[in-house]
This record gives sequence, C-alpha cells and structure tokens, in this order.
Amino acid sequence: MRTQVGIVGAGPAGLLLSHLLHLHGISSVILENRCRHYVEERIRAGVLEQGTVDLLNDTGLGERMRREGLVHHGIELSFSRRRHRIDLSELTGGKAITVYGQHEVVKDLIAARLAAGGEILFEVADVAVHDLETDRPRITFSQDGKPQELVCDFIAGCDGFHGVCRPSIPEGVLTTYERVYPFGWLGILAHVAPSSEELIYAHHERGFALHSMRSHEITRLYVQCDPHDDIKNWPDERIWQELHLRLENDTNWKLAEGPVMQKGITPMRSFVVEPMQYGRLFLAGDAAHIVPPTGAKGMNLAVADVRLLSRALDAFYVRGNRELLAAYSATCLRRIWKAQRFSWWMTSMLHRFDHHSPFEQRVQLAELDYVTGSRAAATSLAENYVGLPFED
Repeated sequence: MRTQVGIVGAGPAGLLLSHLLHLHGISSVILENRCRHYVEERIRAGVLEQGTVDLLNDTGLGERMRREGLVHHGIELSFSRRRHRIDLSELTGGKAITVYGQHEVVKDLIAARLAAGGEILFEVADVAVHDLETDRPRITFSQDGKPQELVCDFIAGCDGFHGVCRPSIPEGVLTTYERVYPFGWLGILAHVAPSSEELIYAHHERGFALHSMRSHEITRLYVQCDPHDDIKNWPDERIWQELHLRLENDTNWKLAEGPVMQKGITPMRSFVVEPMQYGRLFLAGDAAHIVPPTGAKGMNLAVADVRLLSRALDAFYVRGNRELLAAYSATCLRRIWKAQRFSWWMTSMLHRFDHHSPFEQRVQLAELDYVTGSRAAATSLAENYVGLPFED
C-alpha cells in the first residue's frame, strides 16, 4: 500500500487531519486498532473552543454541531455557597464555547471521510512504524490475520497516550514533563435534563464538583475523588449526595436527579513531550500531551495540532517549503504550554488538596474571590477558556 501520509489512530486528531489533508488534495490512510462502533461511542469531554467550532464550520463539518450543539456564552464559579457568572462572550468580544460530545465530532468526521472515499482501516493489529529517518517511512500491521505494509512520505502519530508511535522514537530524543495529581474525577452520565443552562465549576471543602451536560436530556456530572478508589464504593445514592452537597448554594437552586447511565473514575495528570517530531514522524493530540480536564483543553489542543500539521504538509507538497514542518513542534508547544498553565491554574484553584494548610485553603478562596470580582482577572480566564488564537 502507498499513500502520502500514514495516520495512526482514528480519534479526533487523526480523523480531522485526514479530512484537512483531503481538502488540500493530499492522500492519507488511517489505521485504527478498534472497531468503528467502539471509536464512535467512546465518551470523552465535549467542550469546543470558538476556534475549534469555526474550523469545523469552515471545513464543512459543522451542520449537525450547529443543530445539536449547545452554545454557552458564560460559565459559573461556585464557592462559599455563592455562584458567580463569568460572561465569556462579553469579555472576549463575542466568543463562546459549544458543548458537543467528542464522540459526536468523531461520528461526523468518520461520515465525512467515508463519504469522500477516505480510507479508514479499523481493527488492525500489530501496528509498528519503521524507517522514520528516511524519506519513505513505513507502517506495518496485520488485518484479518494477514501482514500488511503501508509506505508513505510522512507518518502522523495520533494514537493517544498509550499508542505505539511515541515509544518508537529512540531513547534519549524526547524530554518528558509530567505531573500526576493526587485526585481523580468520578464522572457520571445521567438521563435527566441539565439543572443549569451553563457549566458550574464548584469549589467545596469536600472537594471539587462540576455540572456539565451533553444534550437537553443528558447531564454530565463530576466529583473529585481518590483516583485509586473502587467505583463499587460509589453507589448512585452516594454520588448524588456528594453532588448536592458540593453544588447547591444559598439560593433556591436544586440539582435534579435521574437514572445514572454510565460512571467511572478518571485519574488526572499533566503530560508533555518535547519535541513532537522525529524524522518523518509527527505526534499530535494525546500522543504528545495530556491536560487535566478542568480547563476543557484536551481535544481543542489536538485540533490545533493537526490544523498546523495539515498546513505544514500543504506547504511542503505545493511549494516544497519545509520550514513549517521544521517548526511544527516549537509552534505547537507554545500553545500547549499555555493550555497546561491554564489547566493547572484552574485545577489548583478549584480542587481540595489534602496537604493544603488552612492558610493555603484561604488563599484558594481569595483567588476565586479575586477572579470573580476583577474584570481583568475574569477576562484572563475567559480568553483562555474560549480559546487563544491559532498560531501559524
């Protein structure tokens, strides 16, 4: 098999990259070890920055998102039993965020690629990348028990944190930066209409909580917990009790309950590797960086990565320009580290740390009071939350 760009991974990064390359007239093949149903139903976060929404609309992917997505012009911060609204649109010149599940974006991308005749090979096994320092890198894999080989000009490693591409880079090339947080998020999907029109980020002495949503009928909720806890220790009754305690305030607002459709515990970490490229291999998305979900940056960073990579590849094929490819990692990392800073800041401001002294706990509250009381501080939060401008 032969193509211009071999893409490992059919998550949002790999699928969107293939779509953008197609618009530039560049051929690609996507290899994915899971089945299509698993990829399309894998539930992940769903807060899209303004730039992500604009890119999906501009490239013909936004029809269902515009119809079903929930546009939010603000978020709420809750602490000391009071709620404070951050008006995102007013503070950023009209920008907003859109709540639209990552799996819904994936469904739209798969449909678009297949409609355009794109090649997505699901359920492949034994994927390995070779000859990364040559001008003809290869991807070997097996499908239906038969060995296969894909020869290409470039390889895009969009295969996530546990993928094969990053470990294929020789030892000593990459520098890893990582922080593991001493807590996780217990998340549930509940079949009940959201109790708030906007997201609520709650700081509480018992730990962080988040009220989010997936649709007009489905609510997404989280509580801070021990990352090593057993989900069996969290029956539905206990989860709802904690959510009521952490989210409710001195107004008459009440959290509505409904049947729990799904629940699980997700550990939290910050992770970055530098550089994001080696020879003809380019990493994108979770293969190169992980952010705690507090800042809602994960998929948006992946979108920014592949937007830049598609433009760099277009410059190479159309004009023979290698400068954007050479600068890919450095350009991406400027945005990534800003997103890491924002996500770390939101996480440290809103979560309970067991090692925090009473002094540090009071500083947290003072930080929240400052952010919600200062236009300058609120603007900084809003600018980061709706998404910083793309870099080229």
